[in-house]
Amino acid sequence: MAQLSDDCFAFGGKLMSVEEAQALIEARIPPAGGRESVALRQATGRVLAEDLRARTPLPPFFNSAVDGYAFRHADLAAEGPTRLPIAARLQAGQAAAGLSPGTAIRIFTGAPMPDGADTVMMQEDAREEDGAVLLVPGLKRGANCRPAGEDVAAGQVALPAGTRLGPAAIGLAAALGFRDVPVRPLVRVGVFSTGDELADPGMPLGPAQTYDSNRFTLLALLAGLPVEAHDLGILPDEPAATAAALARAAAGHDLLLTSGGVSTGEADHVKAAIGQGGRLVFWRLAIKPGRPAAMGVVEGVPVVGLPGNPVAAVVTFLHLARPLVLRLAGAAPDSLPRFTARADFAYRKKAGRREYVRVRLAFGAGLPVARKYAREGAGLLTSLTESDAFAELPEDVTAVAPGDELRILPFRAVF
Repeated sequence: MAQLSDDCFAFGGKLMSVEEAQALIEARIPPAGGRESVALRQATGRVLAEDLRARTPLPPFFNSAVDGYAFRHADLAAEGPTRLPIAARLQAGQAAAGLSPGTAIRIFTGAPMPDGADTVMMQEDAREEDGAVLLVPGLKRGANCRPAGEDVAAGQVALPAGTRLGPAAIGLAAALGFRDVPVRPLVRVGVFSTGDELADPGMPLGPAQTYDSNRFTLLALLAGLPVEAHDLGILPDEPAATAAALARAAAGHDLLLTSGGVSTGEADHVKAAIGQGGRLVFWRLAIKPGRPAAMGVVEGVPVVGLPGNPVAAVVTFLHLARPLVLRLAGAAPDSLPRFTARADFAYRKKAGRREYVRVRLAFGAGLPVARKYAREGAGLLTSLTESDAFAELPEDVTAVAPGDELRILPFRAVF
């Protein structure tokens, strides 16, 4: 990846909105360079490095869309049934011969249309008797047929550069005959947790320690993105060690993520470490939970400092780290999925900041119903496992009343 300037994110405001942060990322972060070719079987989740153009049309030939009978539309009587002798039987994978006027061919889905045939009647609408088929009137010319190139024309861009290759895109590439596809390199992301109070799961706990969860949550969130994620362990609450670790890690990564150490406490050293090794270019987002989030550049590599509280770390990951990863990966912009639900709770908030309230969802007739999680607090991990979604309350909203429509960010789409 090209090295970034220290002021690439420079922002003059005190609190940055989500949209301002994402606009800076889109405008000032170039995608990582390079390309490689990978087998289609290994391409799931990767990002196309260039347009994928159809080498052949899809479908490649004129074929039947149903099981039925192929015939010339000109042979179909305008009134009453038409009786045509069945000249042949044609299955998918068999080469088609010509069709003589006044005859029909028994044809199956995907079989090529015989020369001269231009219409297919579904078998449910026709009746065979004594080697002939009785066709009912009223069918339009070309019915139940798929022209060559109906889906994708030869030479057409089937999948543009920047596409993240999911099951549908993989299937389309395979249908077009691609065995290998050109993709961008995986984004190398290093993940730290910070704090002397943390211990790795499985290790003995000290008298004032807790097991680290954020690092594992972030690594799991990254697993669904086009990255090569590296677990870089826990940084101690020591300024020089934190700055040195960030500088070392920058040499082998395209992005660094930390959690914790970005608030205003005396033991919060990540902000200072970013400034020591490069530049802290903004701190604090206008969201709750997640306000103490930082972004900067160390040795030309972007660094995102996420809050230490687990729920706040997830919220800021989704709105800062995720779009940054996708931008570095060269992926097309990808907004988080949202839908509308109706509140069954009352809630008040401050104007000027966006809030993410954990809710359970009940589905039935009409809009889903959102029920607020009983407990608050950005440190409650169970509030994520026992909820279904965030209700996203915009900056200009100061109160929610039962029956209000809410914008919902479902966990299943992003976790």
